[in-house]
Amino acid sequence: MSSEDLTAPLGMGKRRLVRLPFGLIGAGLLSVLATTILVWIVVVDDPYGGEPVAVLPLDAIVEGVTSQDIEVVEIRPGIGEDLGPNLRPGSDKDLLGPRYEMVQRPDGRGPEEPVTELSINPDTRVIERTDVGFLPKISDAGVRPLDAYSRPVVREFTSIPKIAVIVNGLGLSETGTQNAIDRLPPDVTFALAPYGQDLDLWMQQARTKGHELLLQLPLEPFDFPDNDPGPHTLLVSLRPDEMVNRLSFLLTRATNYVGTIADMGARFTSTKPSMDFLLGKLKERGLMFIDNGTSSRSIASEAANESRTPFSGVDVVLDEVPKEDSIDAKLLQLEGVARTRGVAVAAGSALPVTVRQLEKWVRDLEERGLQLVPISATIDR
Repeated sequence: MSSEDLTAPLGMGKRRLVRLPFGLIGAGLLSVLATTILVWIVVVDDPYGGEPVAVLPLDAIVEGVTSQDIEVVEIRPGIGEDLGPNLRPGSDKDLLGPRYEMVQRPDGRGPEEPVTELSINPDTRVIERTDVGFLPKISDAGVRPLDAYSRPVVREFTSIPKIAVIVNGLGLSETGTQNAIDRLPPDVTFALAPYGQDLDLWMQQARTKGHELLLQLPLEPFDFPDNDPGPHTLLVSLRPDEMVNRLSFLLTRATNYVGTIADMGARFTSTKPSMDFLLGKLKERGLMFIDNGTSSRSIASEAANESRTPFSGVDVVLDEVPKEDSIDAKLLQLEGVARTRGVAVAAGSALPVTVRQLEKWVRDLEERGLQLVPISATIDR
């Protein structure tokens, strides 16, 4: 006993420290945690309970195949319709898109092996000579310009979203037109301006590169004539014969196109009698019509459905603000629309900034699970 123990007050001896086995306690806790996880995995059927589950009833039992052998590869929301007439073999005759089996290919190949080289000369079966030029027409055998001039979708990915991109204004600027033709891939669709220069030359260059073509139709905006699309604009006040004369002049400005796209036209596309008349004439000529997507008041889709005119509509206008960041944001929006609906259509002009951003965007498009298609592939979406 030390001297300190003798002099300490009664009951106030030196306290002894208790040493806890912290290492042993920690090892025990880890063992309990590991045992709990192991029991959970073994006992519980679905350790990731709460995740979305789809139950698929099987119509027949396949011998030797268990539930472990079945996997959902891909689910695409919002795709309840066919994705277009040339995205699958054996097109239904009732569909409005291109009918490749009706087109006699020079080398004898049919729709199962479509040619990718597009003709640069007008198809004599689907044109008629007039005083103002060549007008498109449906042949005696029922071949439409839409059938003869459309670009087939060669690689078919039926389960992934499709995107069509239209570049407007070809022929207005020599530099801009050549830039678009040289830099953009074949599945981009070009729209020729009826007031452009050397349209036949640009048509041949674009078709040689494999591009499907449209012709822009100037239609009346609400603020006409302060905002004037140009001579021969189709107006809601025109008499039927005047409308036919102006439309005939516009349609002869070029050849080898599958249809027309509205240029401006907010007032025209919101006026049902005018739209019914125009769509009827385009259908008689075997052409499709594309609404440019700039007017929320457009009734083009409803009118086309009633008249069964081949139709598609622009979902996203890319370069309302012609800046790189804005165009990139619109392209991202376009991808979202395509993934939701299965098919989406965009339109932009042949401005250098638009062409540059499109060129970058399409480089890895398929790696992102999307496919670029010509506009004719979106008719029966």
